[in-house]
Amino acid sequence: MGNLIDGLVAAGEAVKPVPVHAVRPAGLEEVLEDLPLAAAIWARTNRFEASAGALLALPGADGTVTAVLFGLGTGADPLLPGALAGLPEGTYSLASGFEDPQAAVIAFLLGRYRFDRYRTPQPSRVFLVCPEDVDTEQVRRTAEAVMLVRDLVNIPANDLGPAELAEAARALAARNGASVTLTDGVALETGFPMVHAVGKGSSRAPRLIDIGWGPVNGPKVTLVGKGVCFDTGGLNLKPDSARALMKKDMGGAAHVLGLASMIMDARLPVRLRVLIPAVENSVSGNAFRPGDILTSRKGLTVEIGNTDAEGRLILADALALADEESPDLLIDMATLTGAARVALGPELPPLYSTDDGFAADLQTAGLALGDPMWRMPLWAPYQKMLDSRIADVNHITSGGFAGSITAALFLSRFVEKAKIWSHIDIYAWTPSARPGRPEGGEAQTIRALFQVISDRFGGAA
Repeated sequence: MGNLIDGLVAAGEAVKPVPVHAVRPAGLEEVLEDLPLAAAIWARTNRFEASAGALLALPGADGTVTAVLFGLGTGADPLLPGALAGLPEGTYSLASGFEDPQAAVIAFLLGRYRFDRYRTPQPSRVFLVCPEDVDTEQVRRTAEAVMLVRDLVNIPANDLGPAELAEAARALAARNGASVTLTDGVALETGFPMVHAVGKGSSRAPRLIDIGWGPVNGPKVTLVGKGVCFDTGGLNLKPDSARALMKKDMGGAAHVLGLASMIMDARLPVRLRVLIPAVENSVSGNAFRPGDILTSRKGLTVEIGNTDAEGRLILADALALADEESPDLLIDMATLTGAARVALGPELPPLYSTDDGFAADLQTAGLALGDPMWRMPLWAPYQKMLDSRIADVNHITSGGFAGSITAALFLSRFVEKAKIWSHIDIYAWTPSARPGRPEGGEAQTIRALFQVISDRFGGAA
C-alpha cells in the first residue's frame, strides 16, 4: 500500500515501531503496573502524571526507546495526539488507550504541518503506522484539505492576490473535474457592483470566482468565501498593528476551497457551487469612500459607514447570486469581525444559522472532532441598528455593540430563498501553537461541516 500521506505508513511496511500508550491520570498506575519494572520506575522518577500532551520516552536496557507514554489529561480534545509529532526521530504505533484511532492519526498528520514555502524544508522524521481499521481515504482527504487552507492563509499577499487566488481555485477544480467561471471587468462592475467597488482601488483587478461540480439534479450546496487578499482598511486605514496579519483576510475563501476539496474528493452526491469574491482593499484615488452609496446586486442601496468593513459588502453580492437559485444549503465563511474575537476568542468561531437542527448538528460534530464553534443569535431587533437615513441600509452600526451579530444581520438581508443559510465568522489563525495546530494559518469548522453535509446528503464520512 505504500505511504498514505507524508508521515503515515501502512502496517507491515515499517521496521518494528515503538508502541505509544495513551494514558489518563486516573489510569496511570494501572498502566505502570503492566510495564517492566525499570520502565515504571523511570516514569515515576520523571514525575510523569499523564497531563494533556505530555510525552515520556521509556528507555530499554540498551538505551533505545522501547515505548512511549502519552498523557491525555482529563479533557477530550480529539486533536491532542498532534503532540505526537514532537516525538524523537523514529516510527511509532498506537498501542493502547487511544479512544479514537482515526482522530489520533489525523491529529498526528496535522501536527506535522510546516509552512516551508520560503525556507529550506526540514522534513520531519517522525512516522506513524496507520492502524488497519482506520479509513485511510478519509484521513488523507481531511489532512489535505486542512493543509490546503493553512497553505493559502500563510502565503503573503505579494504572492497571493485575486489572480493567484483564482489560479488556486482553477487548480482545485481541474483536479476534480469541476468547471470554473471568472467574472471581471465591466461584467463585474455591472453584475456585482459592490465587489467591483471594494476592489477597484487596487492595481490588482477584482473578480468573482464561480466553481460548479456534481450532478445537476443533486441537492444544491453552495459555499461562499470572503476573498480579501489584503485589507489595508481602505480610506479608513487600519493601524499598523491591525494590518500585520491582513494577508489572512482571504481566510474565508481558503476555507470554502478546503471544504469543497473534501466534498469533491468524497464524491458526495450534491450539486456543489463555490463562490469567491476576490479583491484587495487598497488606498488610491479611486478607492471607495465613507459616505458613498453603493447599489448591490440585489438592488438594495448600501450606505458606506466605514471602508474597513469591506468583507460584508463583497459577500453580500456573492450571497445574492447564490440565493437566486434557492440552494438547499448556503454557507458563507469569512474573517469578518474583530467583535467575534472579543466575544469568543480565536479558537471558537461564532455560528449563525436560520436552521436550529443544522446548527445543533454542527455544534455536536464540532465538539466530537475538535473543530468547535458556538452558535450566536440572529437577533432581529438589532436590524434597526443598520438603518440609514439616505439608503436602504447601512453596512455598519454607529455604535460598538453586537458587532458580530449586526454583521450577520446585514448579510441576512441578501438571503431570502435558501432553505438553510449559515454564516461562520472564522479567525483562520492559530496565535500560539497547540497540539495538532501549529502557529499560523488554520482551518476552522470545515471538518465538522463536511461531517454534517455528508450525513445530510448521503455521503460516507
